[in-house]
Amino acid sequence: MTGLFLSAAPAFADENVTPVPGAPDSIGSPANGCVVGATEMPTSGPNWEVLRPSTHHDWGNPFLIAFLEDMAAKAKPLGKLIIGDLGAPRGGPILIGHASHQMGLDVDVLFRLLDEPLSEQDRENPQFHAVMVNDAVMDRSLWGAPQVTLLHQFATDPRVERIFVNPVIKRELCKSLTGDRAWLRKIRPWWGHEAHFHVRLSCPPGDEDCLPRDPIPAGDGCGAPLDWWFTPDAAHPKPSKGPHPQLPAMCKAILGK
Repeated sequence: MTGLFLSAAPAFADENVTPVPGAPDSIGSPANGCVVGATEMPTSGPNWEVLRPSTHHDWGNPFLIAFLEDMAAKAKPLGKLIIGDLGAPRGGPILIGHASHQMGLDVDVLFRLLDEPLSEQDRENPQFHAVMVNDAVMDRSLWGAPQVTLLHQFATDPRVERIFVNPVIKRELCKSLTGDRAWLRKIRPWWGHEAHFHVRLSCPPGDEDCLPRDPIPAGDGCGAPLDWWFTPDAAHPKPSKGPHPQLPAMCKAILGK
């Protein structure tokens, strides 16, 4: 399951298998932060299954956990949600394919929906099925109305700031969607994300340590803004330069820096 491209980032302390107790607080930014008062997403719920809990990447701000429980209930007519990585108990870099997921407000959700519980084998060793063929066209056996409806349900929730999908998926939505297209603004193209979509929540109300992100540009993100993702420049992104930014002072203590 491919996430955001990794930049050079420090490893976190061995203590990051338990949360820091306290009032929930997402600190810093998605790619340079941490979290206090995180809670663990239950491995199985009324309409969800969580992958690989043994990695300890199933923790998040309670704001995120409550959101996922709500969305799982809303998605019940479509099928059972498969939830991938959230974050570590104290946030910070998780170093398995993500540059973000550091402050308890990010989660990966598979496009595939279940009609029965996962076996333990499938939970710990899941198969990720891209909804595209040859990185170019949609696989109609894995992509259809349920996946579009699922994205719509997530994107129209006011707690969601943005959702990352593969550029090919964004292009498909731009071409096929009729009627209300306002929610497409939150659907942002990014490399990878062929089998899952990455949901990022806005800062919880009253959380002063959560840094606001750049606003999403106006419009639905189709047309010229999307065309760039299919150019040679996009196919060969330049690696990030310079050192990783300094962690917020609070996170240095929390993560043992």
